[in-house]
Amino acid sequence: MGPLDGLVVLDASQIMAGPYCTMVLADLGAEVIKVEKTQGGDDSRQMGPYVNGESTSFFQINRNKKSISLNLKNDEGIEAFYKIAKKADVIVENFRPGVTKSLQIDYESMKQLKEDIIYCSISGYGQTGPYSHKGSFDLVAQGMTGLMSMTGEPDSRPMKSGIAVYDIGAGITAAYAIMAAYIHKLKTGEGQNVDLSLAEIGLPWFTWEAASYFAEGTIPKPTGGRHRVSAPYQAIQTRDGYMMLGAANQKTWENLCVNVIEKPEWIQDPRYKTNSLRKENIDELERDLETIFTQQDKQYWVDKCEDAGVPAGPINNFEEAVQDPHYIEREMVTEVSHPVMGNMKMMGIPTKFSETPGAVRRAAPLHGEHTQEILQTFGYDLETIKHMENEGAIRSYNEQISTQNL
Repeated sequence: MGPLDGLVVLDASQIMAGPYCTMVLADLGAEVIKVEKTQGGDDSRQMGPYVNGESTSFFQINRNKKSISLNLKNDEGIEAFYKIAKKADVIVENFRPGVTKSLQIDYESMKQLKEDIIYCSISGYGQTGPYSHKGSFDLVAQGMTGLMSMTGEPDSRPMKSGIAVYDIGAGITAAYAIMAAYIHKLKTGEGQNVDLSLAEIGLPWFTWEAASYFAEGTIPKPTGGRHRVSAPYQAIQTRDGYMMLGAANQKTWENLCVNVIEKPEWIQDPRYKTNSLRKENIDELERDLETIFTQQDKQYWVDKCEDAGVPAGPINNFEEAVQDPHYIEREMVTEVSHPVMGNMKMMGIPTKFSETPGAVRRAAPLHGEHTQEILQTFGYDLETIKHMENEGAIRSYNEQISTQNL
C-alpha cells in the first residue's frame, strides 16, 4: 500500500509530461485511469522502438495504470468520462488551451460535476498570457527559456539537454503540485485548478545563472563540462577517458591538492588560492590538472579521490549506468511482465519510503485493455458496452467485447 493509496486520478494526458506525472502518482499508490483516444490511443504508442508491435516508449512511462479508450466527441463517450470524473479526486490533461472547453471537460465543467475536483492542466505556455494559444514541445521550451543558449561547449551551435528535461520536469512539478493541492483538499475540502507550463517550470532551476544576471547583468553562456560557479568542478581527461571531478569548495580543493595529486603548493598558488581565482584561471588550471590526470586511468583517480574524500566519479554511458551494482541493488532497474512484450526492464522508483513504499504493480496497459472492466465498475452492463462499441463511443482491446451473459 503506497502513500497515495485511495487517490483516484483520471488521466486525460498523453505523450510524456502528463503521463510521467500520473506514473509518479501511480507508483506511489494512486489509482490512475488513463483515457485514450479510440483512434490510435496515446500518441506515444506510435513511437518506437517496438517489441511484438507494442511501443516501448509508451511502456516506460505508463505502468501501474488502467486504460479506457473513449471517443470524447461522442455523446456516450463523454458521458462515460463524466461518470468517472464524478468519482475522481484528480484530473490531469495536457491539451492545448481551449480544447478542453470545446470538449466540455475543462475545469469549470468538471467543477460543476464535482465541486472539490483537483484539475491539473499542463500546456506549452500556460492557460493565460499572450502565448497561451501556442503549442509547444520540450525542445521549443528549452530554446524559449534560454537553456539551449547555455548548454554545450563555448562558441558552439545551440545544444539541447541530453534528455527531455522539460517534459519530465513538468511531470514532476505537476506531481508535487497535485499532492500539495490534495493536502489542501484534505484540510479544507476545497479543490482547485493547477496550471503548469513547459516554458516556465524550468526557469526557477536557473539558480546560479539568475544570481549572476540579476546581480551583475551577466548573461550565462555555455561552459561545456565545467560548473558555472565552482572550480575545479568539471569533467577531467584521464589516460583512458573522462571522469567527473567535484572539488567544489575550498576544503575539497585542499584535499585534492594534498591527498590526490600531491601538489600542496597549489593551495597558496596566487592563481588558485580561492575559488574566484580558480574560476578566473580555469583554462590554466584545467591544463595543469590534466597533465597529471592523464598519467593514470580514470578508475585509479576515482579510487584515490574517494579515499581522500573528494567527490568524483566516472562519466558513464547509459548502458554502464544501468548496469552499475549500486543502482541494481537499490532497484533502480526493475522488470515487469507484459502480456504482449513478455518480460521487459524499465527504470525503478527513486523514492524509498520506510513504511509505505511505492511499487511497480503492473505493466503499461494495452490500448483499451480495461475499457470493459472500468465501465462495468461504473454501472454499465455488457449489452450497453457492446452498443457503445458499435457506435464508436469506446474501444476495447482487439475491439472485441465479450458477449458472455448477454
